[in-house]
Amino acid sequence: MSEVRYSKEHEWVSLDGDVATVGITAHAAEQLGDVVFVELPEAGKVLGKDGDAAVVESVKAASDVYAPLSGEVVEANEALAADPAQVNADPEGTAWFFKMKIANKAEFDTLLTRAQYDEFVKGL
Repeated sequence: MSEVRYSKEHEWVSLDGDVATVGITAHAAEQLGDVVFVELPEAGKVLGKDGDAAVVESVKAASDVYAPLSGEVVEANEALAADPAQVNADPEGTAWFFKMKIANKAEFDTLLTRAQYDEFVKGL
């Protein structure tokens, strides 16, 4: 079973070995409203922790999605490009944005647990 952690920028990360699956949280999807466009990173792109990774646009606004960890993108969820509304339907499941081979496992340990993230969101 992979462990899931959260960033203060509202990304979730599921780690399986050294491959992280990244998406945006249900809270972020709720704040955005109806998602109409998603721009994903290409496989092979090297991302730095907290660097720009993707863009999500809704009827309300466009937002950057940041890389919660350093590493190299190995896969983008092409289904999102075809059907961005999936982000609203299942943000923490099938609507993941990209998978990356992480460079430093220690970075994962600095992310928030579910309980810590829920507390953080309550304070917003």
